[in-house]
Amino acid sequence: MNTKERGRRRFLKGGAALAGLAVGEIRSASGQAIGSERPEVRPEDFRAYGERSRFVTSVRRDPRNPNSRTPLQDSVGIITPSALHFMVPTWIDPPDIDPWQHRLLIHGMVDRPLIFSMEELKRLPSVSRIHFVECAGSGDSLEERKKNGMLAETVQRTHGLTACSEWTGVLLSMLLRETGVQKEATWLVAEGAEPRKRSKSIPLEKAMDDVLVAYGQNGEPVRPEQGYPLRLVVPGFEGVHNIKWLRRIKVLDQPSMEKEETSHYPTQRPDLGKARWFQFEMGPKSVITFPSGGQRLPSRGFYEITGLAWSGGGAIQRVEVSTDGGRTWKDAELQEPVLRMAHTRFRFPWNWDGDEAVLQSRCTDDVEAIQPTLAEFGRIWGGVDSEYLKTTRNKVNHINAIQPWKVSRDGSVRNALL
Repeated sequence: MNTKERGRRRFLKGGAALAGLAVGEIRSASGQAIGSERPEVRPEDFRAYGERSRFVTSVRRDPRNPNSRTPLQDSVGIITPSALHFMVPTWIDPPDIDPWQHRLLIHGMVDRPLIFSMEELKRLPSVSRIHFVECAGSGDSLEERKKNGMLAETVQRTHGLTACSEWTGVLLSMLLRETGVQKEATWLVAEGAEPRKRSKSIPLEKAMDDVLVAYGQNGEPVRPEQGYPLRLVVPGFEGVHNIKWLRRIKVLDQPSMEKEETSHYPTQRPDLGKARWFQFEMGPKSVITFPSGGQRLPSRGFYEITGLAWSGGGAIQRVEVSTDGGRTWKDAELQEPVLRMAHTRFRFPWNWDGDEAVLQSRCTDDVEAIQPTLAEFGRIWGGVDSEYLKTTRNKVNHINAIQPWKVSRDGSVRNALL
């Protein structure tokens, strides 16, 4: 073991026990007194936070929409601005957490339960990685939102429950190794600090692979609505696993069977008369963001069709585009970088002749999984049809079906599934 590694382990293992914790003798990760002296902030230290041009009006919140959704139709590149990252749920306000008082507890089936302050976490070796986060309900083009009288007409409403950021933090695997995970352990449950204390079970194998304990997003601290000061990023897994305002991780030998995995997220299988409790990876998905629903082409002529593709199973290998409703397909160009479990931008040149056209895309990831049509998706999930998919009581998650947009002769674009 080299000198640097020995020093890091001494930093994590040292020190005095914390008093007053019900779980037994749990030590501060650094062995130092919890709560360092915070720096003095003077009024003259503040400078205005940069603002966008008044001519840029893209927003994530629709007053008629119960959720805040990423305006994918306005996106360029693959990174979602932090201020435009979707937020679910919207029925709670983000907790106002003082980072100097916030703690992360790791306990359960470990030899050395530890508590980390934010200062201690930021002293550890960090990584920055680009990953998407996507709600399990994203992509439901057929869902009729009867409460506010609208249909999923735009790409923001059909696919706006995904966003892609550069996340910075500490690998969870490093923290778990320092606690000495016991050999019988196979799962962990992560818990947030908001009043509801949303929790989710995660397989230990995934936790030891690529999960991040993130305090940074797109070069700045994570926004409050995205989990400030600390959140999990579980690459490729459905969004509910990416616990915000992270305060506690308990290592277990079985899933905790939290509310989120027993009532809110199971998917019914009508062919089996059963429901699937656990779904992890988001399937390969792509969507054209221009031209897309609600937009209008001003005249016939050349346009560059563009959109995004992503997969919870790995990197996007191929995107194909059809301009004739799926009768013929041609390869689109993938814009670099093409990263694992991240949005990938694709582009396709198109000369519109002024006639009606149906545009759609499909993607293939590097494990050869192909984005299905809606009919193929229905067969995968038990032979369901569009009526089943759009009925609220039969809610099906993980819909990654091909999304068609119809271009009319007047240049208007609408959702071809409606």
